[in-house]
Amino acid sequence: MSFDPKSVKFDEHGLVPAIVQDAHTREVLTLAYMNEASLARTIETGQTWFWSRSRNELWHKGETSGNTQNVVSLANDCDNDAIVVLVEPAGPACHTGARSCFNLEMNQNPGGLLHELYDLIQTRKRDRPASSYTSYLFDKGLDKILKKVGEESAETIIAAKNEDPKQLVAEVADLLYHLLVLLVARDVSLDHVRDELAQRRKPETSGTSSGAAAEPETKAPEAP
Repeated sequence: MSFDPKSVKFDEHGLVPAIVQDAHTREVLTLAYMNEASLARTIETGQTWFWSRSRNELWHKGETSGNTQNVVSLANDCDNDAIVVLVEPAGPACHTGARSCFNLEMNQNPGGLLHELYDLIQTRKRDRPASSYTSYLFDKGLDKILKKVGEESAETIIAAKNEDPKQLVAEVADLLYHLLVLLVARDVSLDHVRDELAQRRKPETSGTSSGAAAEPETKAPEAP
């Protein structure tokens, strides 16, 4: 973890706000405060430590609940008086049992929803509950999963040709689900896919829309 704690500007109470986000979905999980000691513990242990202003003591997130937060990275803001902490949470961030302390509609974030579904599929692969369709696919093996991906791809094409937006949405959702099952089966994470898309990003030039950042390169057809 590359972070210089000496760069942080603590306030008059010796504290700095720490904005905790899910490293994968970028969902804001909580806002807490760190002092010099808790920041040092966070860097040393790789898990979040904060300063409790109500109890006036160091606080290791998840020490009693088990809902720890493994730190992926730390970053200052431009004024060095706030920290963003990217974490991989082991459970809910909020004391109420909610995933986040903020009432945000994550269903509006396709990226967050895909990560949640990916995590659920991983759980199905590990636990194999008997009533689960996902477990059935893993029990049948890779060939069955590939067959379903092919079937859903064909059904997506048919729905697009039929110009039925609702059916197209339904078939794309089915295809995405089966693609996620395939990724989990092959131990490929969504982060790997994201990194591949990022590598394809073209430098933005004048008159070029950033919306085409991950557009695949076109290849001229070979001469016959």
